[in-house]
Amino acid sequence: MVRYYCPYCNPKYQFQRQSSKGNLICGLCGEDLVKKPFIRLNQIIALVAASSLLLPLIYTFIFIIKNQINPPNKNYQANGTLMIISKETI
Repeated sequence: MVRYYCPYCNPKYQFQRQSSKGNLICGLCGEDLVKKPFIRLNQIIALVAASSLLLPLIYTFIFIIKNQINPPNKNYQANGTLMIISKETI
């Protein structure tokens, strides 16, 4: 559905009429109505800004949940040998 609006009148009080040529005109001032774009440039900029702030947060939560479900293997013995320290060597 294509929406039209009058750029000069208050949107609260606008109503549409059809001229004798078939064009939509404002019922208050008689000017031609303008198509309202589906997505405006400022909406695109706001979406990019919001995603740049939210994506790292979502990315972090995904890895936290992944590590909670499947914890990484913790291998504390580096080369398999155990070193015993006695009091005599200190």
